[in-house]
Amino acid sequence: MTQHDRGDHARRPTIKDVARLAGVGVGTASRVLNDMPEVSAASAQAVHNAIEILGYRRNDSARTLRTGATQSIGLLVEDVADPFFSLLNRAVEDEVVRQGSVLLTASSSKSAERARQLILTFCSRRVDGLIITLPEGSDEDYLVLEHTAGVPMVFVDRPPRKVAADVVLTDNRGGARQGVKHLIAGGHRRIACITDRAELYTAQERVAGYQEALTESGNTLDPALVFSSALQQEQIDAVLGRMLADPDPPTAVFAGNNRSAVMVIGAMRRNGVRLAMVAFDDFELADVVEPGITVVAQDPQGMGVTAMNLLQARLQGSQEPLKTVVLETRLIQRGSGEIPASEIRPGRP
Repeated sequence: MTQHDRGDHARRPTIKDVARLAGVGVGTASRVLNDMPEVSAASAQAVHNAIEILGYRRNDSARTLRTGATQSIGLLVEDVADPFFSLLNRAVEDEVVRQGSVLLTASSSKSAERARQLILTFCSRRVDGLIITLPEGSDEDYLVLEHTAGVPMVFVDRPPRKVAADVVLTDNRGGARQGVKHLIAGGHRRIACITDRAELYTAQERVAGYQEALTESGNTLDPALVFSSALQQEQIDAVLGRMLADPDPPTAVFAGNNRSAVMVIGAMRRNGVRLAMVAFDDFELADVVEPGITVVAQDPQGMGVTAMNLLQARLQGSQEPLKTVVLETRLIQRGSGEIPASEIRPGRP
């Protein structure tokens, strides 16, 4: 006779039911459920058999009340729909699931206030730890309070200003310098730089790398060839058109992220010109367009795994000095960055 036949289908099996069916004590059943030692193989097998027969599921709410741990991690990114953050999210999720926990993910949408609300919501749900990409301009005082109260945190993509925590970054400056030097090696001396908001840490670092590459190669820095702003297609079209109208127009473009790269491709088409281009960050279809887009590729998966490993170490009580891990980039040559300056005719289709 099943539980449904007996009319008690609404009652979920408890650990006492598991112990009774397995013929062991409740303490033994609990040790098996929590992967603790000092249980015989026969008793462990009996408990696992009882769990399968009864369809037992551990009561994590009760466990939370006893231990204070929720087996959950909070992840805040800028936009989970962005390919970079989507890959980072998946990497963190895989690690969290592998460790038997659950991941709560949210997007700040570049809003410092939205980020504050979401992080405090995570904390009110008593997540065990946080992995955070903070919007620029965020007030970090509330984070300092939560961190001091015992919430472990790891910051990714952008470092915090006030919170003393582990950080995982990309070598933005070095990657940008490598990409621009690759264009310079092709004979380009007038290279436009089109990237995201000037207040953004990653944009600042990539513009700095662009400038270093030009200076180290003996090329002149021209502020008129640098555009850092919130990205809108019509604006990128106009900016590139203005640059091309200069008596000494650019023959190449360094695009500071995947979104700016896509917009630059559209702007070149609408301005009727082909320029050499290197983009920071790989993106979908970059290897399909003609020519393929040469990119400085980040490692969002590696960033997610590294961040989760650092967080897990803190959750396990690690007292090691704080770490800032900087992941290297990789130049992927696909054609757009290999067009020599001699083949570019700015302003002509």
